[in-house]
Amino acid sequence: MTAPGIPLRVGVRVPPCDRADRVVETVRRAERLGFDDVWFPDSQLLWRDVFTTLTAAALGTERIGLGTAVTNLATRHPAVVASAARSVAELAPGRFTLGLGVGNSSVGPIGLRQTTSAAMREGLGMLRALLDGREWDFEVSGSSTVRSRLRDPRPEVPLHLAASGPRNLRLAGEVADGVILLSGVSPRTLEGATARVREGAEAAGRNADTIPLTVSAYCAVTDDIEAEARRIKPICASIAQNGGATFLALAGIDVQVPATIGGVYPDLVHAEDWDAAVDICSAWISDEAAVRFAEEFCLFGTAEQITERLRALHTTGVTGVFLQHVGSYDPPSDLIEAVGTSVLPALSRTTEAKADYR
Repeated sequence: MTAPGIPLRVGVRVPPCDRADRVVETVRRAERLGFDDVWFPDSQLLWRDVFTTLTAAALGTERIGLGTAVTNLATRHPAVVASAARSVAELAPGRFTLGLGVGNSSVGPIGLRQTTSAAMREGLGMLRALLDGREWDFEVSGSSTVRSRLRDPRPEVPLHLAASGPRNLRLAGEVADGVILLSGVSPRTLEGATARVREGAEAAGRNADTIPLTVSAYCAVTDDIEAEARRIKPICASIAQNGGATFLALAGIDVQVPATIGGVYPDLVHAEDWDAAVDICSAWISDEAAVRFAEEFCLFGTAEQITERLRALHTTGVTGVFLQHVGSYDPPSDLIEAVGTSVLPALSRTTEAKADYR
C-alpha cells in the first residue's frame, strides 16, 4: 500500500520529436503547471537523441523530474548508457531516473532483437556496478576480460525497469530500483502485474512495498469518449498482436489481429500516418472494442472522472503515473494543458485536505 500522505507522482511522456530547445519549452510548461515528472522515449530513427534532449531539459528546468521511458541496452551498450546517465544526473541532481526496456521501436526498425530477460539482468548488473563506481570485468574473447570502471560515478541514479511480461516483472521486483508497468490502469491486469513484481522482490529478500510502481497510461480529457477512443484502435491492435489478447479478453475485449498488418510505418504504435493506421485497424478493432479499451485500460473521460481514477489507482500501491497522448511526432501540449489546469489542482486539493485532517 502507498504510504499515507505521500502524493501520487503525475508525469507526462514527451517524445523528442523536435529540436531539443523546442521540446524544452513543452517541458517548462509541464513544470509550471505542476507535473512531477517528464519521461522521454528513446528511438534513434523516430526521434532526436534522448540524452541530448534530457541535457537541454536539465539545463532548462529547476524542479521537475526527468527520466527515460525508456532507453535500452541493445542499441546502446550498458557502459555508454551509464556514461550518459551520469552526465544528465550531474546537471539535474536528484531529478533523473534511468528507465530501461527491451527495445521495441529502437530495435525493430534496424533488424535487432529485443533484449532477453537474461541479457537484461546482466545489463542491469553492469549499469549498477558502473554507476556505483565499482569495477566490471568486460569480456574480450572467450575467457579473456578487461577490468574497467566509470570515472565520476553517480550511485544515486535509480534504475527503473519497464515490464509487461511475467519474466521481466519478476526481474524488476528482484533487481530494479523501480518498475514501470506497461499494463495500463485496468485493475485486472495491474493486480497480476504487481503480483509478479512482488514475487520477484520476495525471492530476492526485498520489501516489495518499498519499490516505486509507475503506471503508463494513454490519457484524454474529454466529454466524448467514443470519438477519442476511435483514435486508439492502433494501440489496442498492437497489444493484441503482441501477446496481449488474453489481457484484453479479461476486460471483455475479444479481438483477433493478424501477426502482420501492412500499410503502416514504422509500426502500429508509432504510425507516421495515424489516421490511416486507425482506418486499417478498424478491420479488427470495432468502435465498441475501442471504447471498452479506453474505459478499462486508459484514462479517458472528464477531468473529474480522471481525477477519481487516479485517486483509486493510488490506493492500490501505485506511486506514479506517466500519461501519454496519442501520437509520436507532436508534443502533448493539449494533454499537458488539460491535465495541468483541471486534474492536477483537484489532486492537490485532495492531498491538502488529508494533510489538514491529520
